[in-house]
Amino acid sequence: MSTGTRALELLGLLQNRRHWPSPELARRLGVSQRTLRRDIDSLQELGYPITATRGTGGGYQLSPGASLPPLVVSEDEAAAIVMGLQVITSGPFPASADAALSAMAKIVQVLPVRIRRRIDSLRAVAVPARNPEARAGGADVASLTTLALACRDAETVEFAYRTRTGGTAARTVCPHHVVRVDGRLYLLAWDLDRAGWRTFRVDRVGDVSRTGTTFARRPLPGDDPVAYVRARIRATPTRYLVRATVQAPAGRVRKEIAHYGTVEPLDDTSCRVEIPTDSLDWATFCIGAIEAPVVIHGPPEAVAYMRAWGRRLTDGTRRPPLDDLRGPGS
Repeated sequence: MSTGTRALELLGLLQNRRHWPSPELARRLGVSQRTLRRDIDSLQELGYPITATRGTGGGYQLSPGASLPPLVVSEDEAAAIVMGLQVITSGPFPASADAALSAMAKIVQVLPVRIRRRIDSLRAVAVPARNPEARAGGADVASLTTLALACRDAETVEFAYRTRTGGTAARTVCPHHVVRVDGRLYLLAWDLDRAGWRTFRVDRVGDVSRTGTTFARRPLPGDDPVAYVRARIRATPTRYLVRATVQAPAGRVRKEIAHYGTVEPLDDTSCRVEIPTDSLDWATFCIGAIEAPVVIHGPPEAVAYMRAWGRRLTDGTRRPPLDDLRGPGS
């Protein structure tokens, strides 16, 4: 084990336990107590607040309440920290999400590439999707943190953007904010090629690189970046506008549909629902989850799609033939 590697392992051990007897610590590192003392002296010279106690039971510990230089974490710990922070960025509390994104950006930028790749390999199974449309994949950790740092430093970035039609377009932008809207992360940026404000879904951003060129921040197109991004999303044309009447109070239905559609009361016990979407799966899930009688008015594709869903579910609940219950060899 090299001296540098041993020093990192020594710091990790000291952070995991309040006090280490000198013989036990040397044994864990596979070195003599004399070598251990030299390593401790070297770390103290670098500013690590390690104190030594002499005599029977003597050993080493980090001073309580001291200002500690950067923490040393294992590969498993680093992956757990970043994945946990990424979950928070899509959580229900905006203030916590902003703090988590900032913390994740600071941590990921100093992680080795090997650990970043491991985190990305875990992302698809470790980060819960809040709706079926989000299952296509969450934001790439490296892309997300690069964008967050570029926003912080007012530095232009280049990236490949996957469009709604499945194509890829190269973009060069001045990033201003990463915001969370309805469970997704969006980048609010000034597009240099199009000379205007644009919003980009972060999960569609790839191959992000910082150019090293800084920019002067422009006044934002609104007082609230989140409200602006949400308004842009709602103004974006969608493939379908699913319309339905639900026999339930508008207030209750509005809570269940959240920001994914609009709800207008017809009377005290019924309401009109409209869900703009590119996915009939998601619209069917939204409406089907409401425990109330419903009439689907259109479009025709939505009516046919939901009718087919209903047939499949009904067929799946019918009593199977007796031979199917007995199984082979009965």
